[in-house]
Amino acid sequence: MAKDRGFPTEEYRQRVTRAQELMNASDLDALLLTTEPEVRYFTGFLTRFWESPTRPWFVLLPQSTDPIAIIPSIGSHLMGQSWIDDIRTWRSPDYSDDGVSLLAACIMEQVSAKGRIGVPSGTESHLRMPLSSWTALQSRIGLRKMVCDKSIVRNLRMIKSDREIAKIRETCAIANRSFARVAEIAHVGAALDTVFRRFQMLCLEEGADWVGYLAGAAGPGGYGDVISPATPDPLRSGDVLMLDTGLVRDGYYCDFDRNFAVGPIAAEAEEAYVKLLDASAAAFDKARPGVTAAELFHCMDQIVTGGAGGSDAGRMGHGLGMQLTEWPSLIAQDETVLAPGMVLTLEPGVSIAPGQTLVHEEDIVITENGAAYLSAPAPRHMRELA
Repeated sequence: MAKDRGFPTEEYRQRVTRAQELMNASDLDALLLTTEPEVRYFTGFLTRFWESPTRPWFVLLPQSTDPIAIIPSIGSHLMGQSWIDDIRTWRSPDYSDDGVSLLAACIMEQVSAKGRIGVPSGTESHLRMPLSSWTALQSRIGLRKMVCDKSIVRNLRMIKSDREIAKIRETCAIANRSFARVAEIAHVGAALDTVFRRFQMLCLEEGADWVGYLAGAAGPGGYGDVISPATPDPLRSGDVLMLDTGLVRDGYYCDFDRNFAVGPIAAEAEEAYVKLLDASAAAFDKARPGVTAAELFHCMDQIVTGGAGGSDAGRMGHGLGMQLTEWPSLIAQDETVLAPGMVLTLEPGVSIAPGQTLVHEEDIVITENGAAYLSAPAPRHMRELA
């Protein structure tokens, strides 16, 4: 593995040790992990093969031993390059028994007869295996119980290590360089879908492994939403162009956007843009250990809506890391307490008129003394494209 890729074994052992301490405190005998970020967090197994939904993948983390990978044989070579020694495989897809028997045998071997196996079950979790296989698994493990993991995996992943933060900072730097080159590809008359494609090319040229997410929009003085796919409509003078990228470098995302003025724009759009920067800056100044996610929401909401409670977007930021969006959500109901090592996006939005909005986003990390930017803060005045 290249020196700048992945993590040393020490990093994964520290994660396992912390998980096992929390498992012991929660009376859990093992954790069952089935999704890409959960598996990668403890093993380092990084592959885009997860894009295929055909095969299930499992990792069992017992309370006192190293993780055990129970995976399709097609992944044995790559998993063998990780720090994991115990790798058990089957030929998949197998329509009659796609890993269930092998996983059940491993659970019965590692977990006592009345033991409890924690499974991530809270917000933003899912079980990546067929429901029929889940039912079959439960019927084969006797009196052992599958229970909620008490948010162990969530709480571990929310606090990034220094090595993880360094990777996110590097990913943000790639996006910074890509945004600095937007004038090379975007101008009056350029088709929006062409701008999207070429921006992804810029990200790859600047060092991204892939662009996992790219959204955006363009419209006169603002745009209707921030999730629609690009159209072939040309950019026009007076448009605001927004690009929101989640590119990936060594398995870690950035997630921030930039707004560009396509020629001179209306004063209302510039005023709304400045309001967004004020909201983001206020939340940055407030973000520090002990403050809640809800407090950051209210801080931004007071500036962009006067305290009306946000917009239909639902939140004004979120966690970031191995996934484009992670915990917490910056909403009024999220009382998650910020702690050093949390990586967040600040994402206020403002409505200019019906069907006309602007959104601004930055990436930050919580430190012992406050917040630090991971993305280079946007300029005070919207950058104008010739």
